Amino acid sequence: MTLTVAAIHRFPVKGLNPEPLDSVVLETGECLPHDRRFAIAHGASRFDARDPDWQPKQQFLTLLKHEWLAHLSVSFDEASGLLTLCRNGRPVARGNATSPIGREVINQFLAAFVRGRAPGPCKLVEAPGIAFTDTQDNFVSIINRASVADLERVTRKPLDPVRFRGNLLIEGAEPWAESEWVGRTIRVGGARLVVVEPIGRCAATTVNPATAERDVNVPKALMTGFGHDACGIYAEVVEGGTVAAGDPLTLL
Repeated sequence: MTLTVAAIHRFPVKGLNPEPLDSVVLETGECLPHDRRFAIAHGASRFDARDPDWQPKQQFLTLLKHEWLAHLSVSFDEASGLLTLCRNGRPVARGNATSPIGREVINQFLAAFVRGRAPGPCKLVEAPGIAFTDTQDNFVSIINRASVADLERVTRKPLDPVRFRGNLLIEGAEPWAESEWVGRTIRVGGARLVVVEPIGRCAATTVNPATAERDVNVPKALMTGFGHDACGIYAEVVEGGTVAAGDPLTLL
């Protein structure tokens, strides 16, 4: 069966629901463009806006501890810097996230949305040239739809692949075939990537992205059903190019 890209997602704000893309231009050695470009720092965060750098996820609001973030989805226009937050499909905040005034508009909404549920004040932050992914390395994350379907067999509940917060959702592969690709080179659309490692899963995957409820203990189900906690793979872009939904994935 032909392996193809079923969907492309980026997460402009760490912890919030994704923005679907029809296509994307991957660059050598970089994450998917504007993925996790922004994060929401809580009041106890060590992140320093005067000397911004990568920080571990504990320094930000994430689904790991703040499942209610899944009520928010986001879109980002990189040309204008306009960031729009939506709840139940309705815009609730909009501002130029690359400017102090625009971020303040977003922060005013976040203050009301977060109030009492996390150390405050919370604010939108960025670190130019750095993505707030869970790893300091610049990877693209890939999820195999068939692996998610096999995990559904264990949990006996439907699992939206978005729960795993991957950049590329692929279909046509056998369940868990991606775990055998570590060290191999793949071509996806016009780009080449090297598969680096499986993605270990934490409690963030217990959150249903549609309801913001913790409804399935995914890490436990992975260990019980398969003897590991991984679902998906990290890959490094070694040759940039355009990737579009429907493009083939080829093992080289």
